Amino acid sequence: MALAASALTITGCSGGSGQHGSGSGNESQDSKSPTSAASSAAPTPHWAAVKGAPRTVPAVRSFKAADGTGWRVSKNARVVVPAGRDSPLADEARRLAADLGGLKLSWQDDARPGDVELKITGEGEAAKANNAAPTSTADEAYTITARDTRLTLTAPTDTGVFNATRTVVQSVRAAHGVPEGTIEDRPDRAQRGLLMDIARKHYTADWLEKRIRELADLKLNQLQLHFSDDQAFRIESSSHPEIVSPEHLTKAQVRHLVKLARELHITVIPELDSPGHLGAVIDKHPSLQLRSAAGTAPRGAVDISQPKAAQIVDDLMREYAKLFAEEGVPGPRWHLGGDEYSALTVKSPGTSYPQLARAATKKYGAKATVQDLTTGWLNDREKTLRDAGVKHVEAWNDGFHDSKVVTPAKDRTVAYWTGKEIGANEPAGFLKEGRTVVNLNDEFLYYVLGQPNDFTYPTGERIYKQWTPAVLRGTTPVTASLTGPDRVPGARFGVWGDLPQSQTTEQVARGIRLPLAALSQKVWDPRKPQLSWTDFKARAATVAPAR
Repeated sequence: MALAASALTITGCSGGSGQHGSGSGNESQDSKSPTSAASSAAPTPHWAAVKGAPRTVPAVRSFKAADGTGWRVSKNARVVVPAGRDSPLADEARRLAADLGGLKLSWQDDARPGDVELKITGEGEAAKANNAAPTSTADEAYTITARDTRLTLTAPTDTGVFNATRTVVQSVRAAHGVPEGTIEDRPDRAQRGLLMDIARKHYTADWLEKRIRELADLKLNQLQLHFSDDQAFRIESSSHPEIVSPEHLTKAQVRHLVKLARELHITVIPELDSPGHLGAVIDKHPSLQLRSAAGTAPRGAVDISQPKAAQIVDDLMREYAKLFAEEGVPGPRWHLGGDEYSALTVKSPGTSYPQLARAATKKYGAKATVQDLTTGWLNDREKTLRDAGVKHVEAWNDGFHDSKVVTPAKDRTVAYWTGKEIGANEPAGFLKEGRTVVNLNDEFLYYVLGQPNDFTYPTGERIYKQWTPAVLRGTTPVTASLTGPDRVPGARFGVWGDLPQSQTTEQVARGIRLPLAALSQKVWDPRKPQLSWTDFKARAATVAPAR
């Protein structure tokens, strides 16, 4: 029987054993005995053939058609996990069963006609881990085989199997089934996601949860949260409760979002921007305000010559490293910010801010400059994070300064967003240094509320037709020899709240839907898309869950 698309929604649930599950899927009708589960107990289902190639967003990279009727949801269909209810696939099975309308579950090696079988084919620790962040795109690869009315999903890790389940769900929404044959699929880029500025505009936990589910449906795997800026500080704090804005996320809500994201194979990346964009902190600690020799006080910039500034930021980083921990393990990624520090936007930083110049020479020697002091600030913040267990740290490209004495930590990733800022280096320069660069090109991937400063709302069509991961700055791609997946591991689409009242949160959700779909296609498959934009847009609407 065909399953109505409106019945298909992504459902989060706990990983691990059945006793920790959320109950999605028909647990009361698990197959437990050989008699109840014997292959001969279920007749071979019959249905009209599922025709054409799989219809998904992003499109699958390889499909080899075969003779047969494919697979459809049927009355006696089950989701089967031969490795058992304690395997890393237990949560994937429950979620898929729920997404397909409440299928029964079997934890035995007893797949029969009409069933969907899930298997991990990899070896070692990665294959045993439950919802662990993948170490490469190979961990996210998967194979789907539709043969003789059965569907088999295999992958090296549970992340790959999860991706396979998203393909199945979308194919059922679009065509009420999966065509006969074999799908082999994997992403081109390892990092694929969304950045949300939740500081300048407040978004509820429920709204963010919906975006996490939307990302998962598109096989996007990162959510960056920029939660502090000049206008507001949006997460509950026990170390500095005085800085928290009235509208904010509680720690319980953040834990829920991080947990849900992990279950849907998404990494949440916190961003506590410094030493600029700290206006909400300065409002409660005015003595930290940076002031020039002329007495001007640039909004949001802390005086990094003051030890208290570092103390407060480090307090918050240690606190939130624990908050964003995944099952007690610190989150694997953190964003330092580092952009638009006002002291470095003037002609002579040392003359305008002599206290910074003095602090630089005192700490780093006579040749040190304000640029060195600022680089040292970010290095010190990174050390705090590393000591707290964070593995991967990144900063905005204009947070890498022309400092001669102090150099940025060598393993810090560049989040490249613009070439318009003072001192902004070309992306090729970072790549030639050997740095990893993530693409957040403001020409294509910045959705800035109110469209100030010559920004216009990006369209999915422009991303789909003109952008690739190699287009890091402006509209011209960097040479291919520098921009392979090992050097430019991916991209994020950024939503910024410069004029927060310009759109409601629902308008934002609608406005980013097609850009996210287009981004998902371009970071998944490096080839030119086969569909026209008109056809891709129609497909995106067809495979999307009911709203």
